[in-house]
Amino acid sequence: MHQVAVIFWSGTGNTEAMAKAITEGVNKAGGEAQLFNVADIHVDRAASYDNLILGCPSMGGEVLEEYEFEPFYTALEEKINGKKIALFGSYGWGDGEWMRDWQTRVENHGGNLFEEGLIINDTPDTAGLALCEAFGTHFVNSL
Repeated sequence: MHQVAVIFWSGTGNTEAMAKAITEGVNKAGGEAQLFNVADIHVDRAASYDNLILGCPSMGGEVLEEYEFEPFYTALEEKINGKKIALFGSYGWGDGEWMRDWQTRVENHGGNLFEEGLIINDTPDTAGLALCEAFGTHFVNSL
């Protein structure tokens, strides 16, 4: 069984809803997902997983959330070499630049990036949550 940490930050609940649906998809596909709010997991524990699904919405000028998630990810990125990494998040404006930049950071630090990051505009509806669940399922099936 593949163990997966799903780690997220959410300000409005949109990215949290995505995280829960992705976790459900991982578990339905036979993986073993553990869901963590970024405030509830230490970088060293996160780095102990070989498979990470990380979620953060676009903030401000299309950047990761600056006070909790960015410092966490900056510390984690030095430890992701060789790990399978998937990214997701919600956004309310822009064109996904924050996700493209984040994907580049993963690749530059030797992470094995899973597909393109999953982004959903605003609150995920039923179809969006189904996409999230399928994303989690596909991630596990790719391991």
